Amino acid sequence: MNEALLQFIWRYSLYNPFGMKTTDGEAVTVVQPGRLNTNSGPDFTEAKIKVGDVLLAGHVELHVKSSDWLKHGHQDDVAYHNIILHVVYQDDIGKVADNVPVLEIGPCIPNEIVARYSALVNDLQAIPCAAQLPAIRDITKESWLSRLLAERWEQKLGEWDELLQESAGDWRNLLYWRMAANFGFKVNANPFLMLARSLPINILAKHHDNLLQIEALLFGQAGMLSGEFEDEYPNALQTEYRYLKQKYKLEPIQAHLWKFMRMRPANFPTIRIAQFAALVHQSLHLFSQIIEVNSEKELRPLLEVKASEYWDNHFRFDELQETPTEKHLGSESIRNIIINTVAPIQFLYAARQGVDGLQEKALQLLDTVPAEHNKIIGQWAGCGWDPANASQSQAMIQLFNNYCSNKRCLECSLGLAIIKSTPGN
Repeated sequence: MNEALLQFIWRYSLYNPFGMKTTDGEAVTVVQPGRLNTNSGPDFTEAKIKVGDVLLAGHVELHVKSSDWLKHGHQDDVAYHNIILHVVYQDDIGKVADNVPVLEIGPCIPNEIVARYSALVNDLQAIPCAAQLPAIRDITKESWLSRLLAERWEQKLGEWDELLQESAGDWRNLLYWRMAANFGFKVNANPFLMLARSLPINILAKHHDNLLQIEALLFGQAGMLSGEFEDEYPNALQTEYRYLKQKYKLEPIQAHLWKFMRMRPANFPTIRIAQFAALVHQSLHLFSQIIEVNSEKELRPLLEVKASEYWDNHFRFDELQETPTEKHLGSESIRNIIINTVAPIQFLYAARQGVDGLQEKALQLLDTVPAEHNKIIGQWAGCGWDPANASQSQAMIQLFNNYCSNKRCLECSLGLAIIKSTPGN
């Protein structure tokens, strides 16, 4: 037994309510257990408890042992002066505060509740509830996934809010920064974001109709145009960049930040920068185009770009490719951008602008995108739970990373169903 489990049991009334009495022998009836307080102070606020014939309203404090009241120093804390009931798993020293009745709830808790909890937190599998998962009803899973997706975006968008403030509320600029980071995917996300922040979008806007200049600005700010080249194309980029760098007083980021090792050549940062240049050239006003889009089918034409012709035969400057291939942004990459940039920015825009229905549309956008395939989703598939779409796969990633990996079963709807033993009801 621990306080977290005791709070869980009290919150969801997972005890036998009949015949409960205080240590003074007065009958106890829980009218309202109160609201869980996650801040400092009593564990539950706004509770209503009938002790004997008297209905009390106030706060409830829970401890594994009644002596914990003294160990925690509550006797000297004014925040605990309005306690109407002290609930303990085991009463080891009796009443610790005048006029605060004590309820020893341990004998009222079914042994199987504690056993189910112990089985979850002591399970060594990556997903503690793997064995019980198939028995949990679908509506419980689906409603929990909906909440987890919103939670995932709220966490992610806290950082985006800071970027939005830095850009003085310019949504176009925020999209530019986050789209750039997305083109770096996991490995080169940070240098790509640094590149975008070193090159104001207003400068790109002045040259958006000239692809060579867009490429020169991006490759130059990426630190990739220093040194000498053999091919005509990088030399042309270098010439353009030298002029533009001087004109706009630009400072490039360090070239060593970019990672090429252990990557497929199609994902090299050179290719991604060339594709990003094509996107800027093709869709400078992308924000106004994507903000109302409702499906992957509508978004795909806006994001289908290919690197310029030079890259058909190269993965790096001056290194000829054996088999020429056009470097299109692939379907998986486009879906990744929709999942990690387009849908979240729609959600954030709706939340900050108060646009009715747009938040729900942002959530529904991912319903049109196929589920992701990665190690985490593979873990869930091994339990017999396959996501139906990207909405669910994103939520399942959140569930695995934030709950399963940290054994937060008491805060999970699936854990609640298992501990209450209502998985199939």
